Amino acid sequence: MKTTLIFLATLIAGSALAAPEAASRPGGIAILPLGETSAPAPEVSWNGKPVLVMRDGAHWKAVIGIPLDTEPGEIALDIAGEEVVFPVEDHHYEEQRLTVKNQSHVTPSQAQLDRIGRERKIIDAALNRFRDVPVDSIALESPVDGPRSSSFGLRRFFNDQPRSPHKGMDIAAGSGTPIRAPRAGIVSATGDYFFNGNTVILDHGQGYVTMYCHLSEIAVEEGEELAPGDVLGAVGATGRVTGPHLHFGTYLNGTAVDPAIVLPTP
Repeated sequence: MKTTLIFLATLIAGSALAAPEAASRPGGIAILPLGETSAPAPEVSWNGKPVLVMRDGAHWKAVIGIPLDTEPGEIALDIAGEEVVFPVEDHHYEEQRLTVKNQSHVTPSQAQLDRIGRERKIIDAALNRFRDVPVDSIALESPVDGPRSSSFGLRRFFNDQPRSPHKGMDIAAGSGTPIRAPRAGIVSATGDYFFNGNTVILDHGQGYVTMYCHLSEIAVEEGEELAPGDVLGAVGATGRVTGPHLHFGTYLNGTAVDPAIVLPTP
């Protein structure tokens, strides 16, 4: 049976979820009602991947990350064995053109491509991790103070060569500025990666993951449990960068979503 869900992209009042624009868009987050908490939480999946289900007062809500390459139209979820459809709105992202001095960060050698491939497997495993624990909110504190770019989703060109869209937010801060965990989580991966430089990935439960790139130093180890506000590293300029800043990524069901949706308004 197919059900079309009219009520979509529900924003939780009083939280940091009030999006600057409609959330049910490519790179956005849809929050869908599932029923009262007097019944057990239903299992929800999309494209074979489990979806975060959280308690919001007396109701269960499904929280779905919508991929950047999603075409406008409908998305079909599996909710307790029933197909439920909700619409995705169109959204246009601008272009970003950057000049990178290190040409290997634009056209890597074969040896570098091999390294990138090995690192991609580690990163993808951490971003797609699903740890079945209760999640009560997706609101985050800012991991570092500083001016935020609105660069999420920009179609990027490095030295005039097209590359994948930008899947995070850049926060300007001086090199060495402490970076703090925006909510409790477990360190699922750390490393010095070709493009991302020194990187930390945090698992907040049920596929909700945050990533911190270009660090000057890493202050945590894989498997370490962090409380909100714990220092995980420091701002730097490692990897493919044009200057010191924090690349901050937020992920749901393995999908990059716009961090501005879950951060408090500056």
